[in-house]
Amino acid sequence: MAIPLPLCSPSNLTLTFRPRLGKEDFIWRRLSRRAAIIEIAAVTLSLTSAASARVSSPSNAPLDGISNTTSWLQFFGDGFSIRVPPLFEDINEPEDYSAGQSLYGDKAKPKTFAARFASPDRSEVLSVVIQPSNKLKLTFLEAKDITDIGSLKESAKIFVPGGANLYAARTYRIKENEAFRTYYFYEFGIDGQHIALVAGLDSGKAYISGATASEVEWKDDGIKLRSAALSLTVL
Repeated sequence: MAIPLPLCSPSNLTLTFRPRLGKEDFIWRRLSRRAAIIEIAAVTLSLTSAASARVSSPSNAPLDGISNTTSWLQFFGDGFSIRVPPLFEDINEPEDYSAGQSLYGDKAKPKTFAARFASPDRSEVLSVVIQPSNKLKLTFLEAKDITDIGSLKESAKIFVPGGANLYAARTYRIKENEAFRTYYFYEFGIDGQHIALVAGLDSGKAYISGATASEVEWKDDGIKLRSAALSLTVL
């Protein structure tokens, strides 16, 4: 089962923010994330047809590049944060309370995306979805880290669609709150689209960011989109 990142019709939504971290915490987290991403190519696992994806580049090939995102808007969602590329607009659907009216009061209809942003022409999209970890892999235990649902290679069956051309796959760790959290990164192409995907996990919830554009547009904006996906932080 691969996690889909479909397009949806745009809808305006006001950004919401959580209180800022302390200055020392912010600087430490920023430096830790930067260092981890710079070292991302150090830990690499080869993915094969077992993941139902075609590897089109050597498993030890470095990422084409990333950019510094610290000047970008930082969006805080439910249990995560992510950096939004300049000029991208919020297109996430608003809460639909009417869909859940009952004798027990209104209840919001679950949204497909926890966050969703797009370029002005909607040709480039950045999304975040949240899934219970037991929907990704059947287990009676609460997963606390992405490694609990499998290795980078095993988890490709979950995150990379069958038949995709896999360009890169990496695992990296970032020190957060005195402990290390593991993230999986996949970059692949399918049906003319190029996708960069990052997955992290905490307390039984998987947080998945995906940046997508056509293969043609990726040639110009790939570094920006890849960097946006990599900016995902599980809080």
